[in-house]
Amino acid sequence: MNSPMYIFLSHLSLSDILISTTVAPNTLQVILLGDTSMPALGCLTQLYFFGAFTILECCLLTVMSYDRYLAICRPLRYTSVMNIKLLNGLITYSWMVGFLQSLISHAFILQLDFCGPNVIDHFFCDIAPLLELSCSNRTWVEIEVSIVALFVGLFQMLFIIITYILIFYSIFNMSSKAGKEKALSTCSSHLAVVCTYYGTLIILYLSPARGYSFSLNKMLSLINTMVTPFLNPIIYTMRNQEIRTAFKVLLC
Repeated sequence: MNSPMYIFLSHLSLSDILISTTVAPNTLQVILLGDTSMPALGCLTQLYFFGAFTILECCLLTVMSYDRYLAICRPLRYTSVMNIKLLNGLITYSWMVGFLQSLISHAFILQLDFCGPNVIDHFFCDIAPLLELSCSNRTWVEIEVSIVALFVGLFQMLFIIITYILIFYSIFNMSSKAGKEKALSTCSSHLAVVCTYYGTLIILYLSPARGYSFSLNKMLSLINTMVTPFLNPIIYTMRNQEIRTAFKVLLC
């Protein structure tokens, strides 16, 4: 369980936990108590950490696709290329990009003026409903958020698509049917999570402009913050024979 894939999975699980714990307490409070109040500093803090952990998960999914590419397309060179130095570098990159890009977005948001109303039509402090409360020009904030969405969402999604094109090309060229099935099983879980997570993110944050559908925003945010972190462990556990075996050993 010390292979790079499981190390990446441990960080992915941690990011899922951090996203849910950042949003879930406030969500439960809204559900149980109805209209609730939150200090402005608390709202901005929640927005910052939610953005950081969301970007972190995107970066982790991207570097995991590169790991699967090396494992399937370059199996003989995998251990030499995906060494401890590269592994730690990819993980450090993911954490740094998450916190730095969220910090840049926050710097733009702090320049805005909020002169009322102060009611957010959402179950947590997200970027789109927060921008709706601003009474100053927010063009630069929307441009910056869209640029971040392009980099985190579309560019990294494009990288994942390219790696999977190469992966499927290598799989279809395999002569062994058992080898094809094993290779597909190692990347199908990751591909399912990528499609769910990136799909909701691109729709949510690529264009946070006026007239945004907040009903759609809340539904996609619920999928992104609650459903996906809940499904990720199930997807990876059910599709991975080694994890299922280790789980059975733990229970027995």
